[in-house]
Amino acid sequence: MKQCDICKKGSVMGGTRVKLRGNYNPTNWSRKYPNLQKTRLIDGTRVTACTKCIKKIGSQKKTV
Repeated sequence: MKQCDICKKGSVMGGTRVKLRGNYNPTNWSRKYPNLQKTRLIDGTRVTACTKCIKKIGSQKKTV
């Protein structure tokens, strides 16, 4: 499963509810994935992280 190695954020299921001409029309479900990127941590190990965690890593690199 696609998952962030740092915060363990994974995919979620989301559906839309459409009211069409007075009739309730639940449409199909769709799976939404987090924006995962391959990046290096401060110690040099490669991980798959979401963009929110990459921003946190970047701010930590600047302070070090």
